[in-house]
Amino acid sequence: MSTPIQNIKAIKPAAPVNDQEQDKSQAQLDYEEGRGYIERGEAALAAVSLHNALQGYEEEGNREGVANALNQLGHACLQRKEYEKALNHYQRAWDICDELNDPMSLTALSKQLVEVQKGLKNYSKALEICFDILDTCQRNNDPQGTVATLDIIAEIYLDAGDREKAADTYKTAASIHQNFKHQKIAESYLQKAAELSSSKY
Repeated sequence: MSTPIQNIKAIKPAAPVNDQEQDKSQAQLDYEEGRGYIERGEAALAAVSLHNALQGYEEEGNREGVANALNQLGHACLQRKEYEKALNHYQRAWDICDELNDPMSLTALSKQLVEVQKGLKNYSKALEICFDILDTCQRNNDPQGTVATLDIIAEIYLDAGDREKAADTYKTAASIHQNFKHQKIAESYLQKAAELSSSKY
């Protein structure tokens, strides 16, 4: 039995490389590859690509690229629970973003630094960063960000064994929801607070 031969007209030349891909530097390609590995939870492979990206961005003198690569390296270390290394990468990224006056990136990095400090069990430092984030949320009139940060603060208090302060934090979150007439959500926070208070002893 003969196999049908594909019509020559149906065979297309290899797709040309996308112009956007051609315009990207090797550092950018390495960076994107590293981010992809992080998204798939492959931290070790991500670290290799991101170290290459970091080196490339440093050679190019691309400060934003360096900050982005450091940030992603921090994520890779966080996935591997290498908290000291993550702290170093995030801190270097923070310093660059601070120099570049990039408040949005600083806020995102603050949240990552909270995770690192929690991992290191430096609860007071984690709380200090959270309180700075709370100040930013309140200055920007961001109740959603405020409540999300209060949730993190309550978790930190629980990790640190301070159930009473965790309960108080949940009550604060409840009052914000009550102000916005989110009664059911407010009740769920009050329930959490009550459970913590009743199981204190």
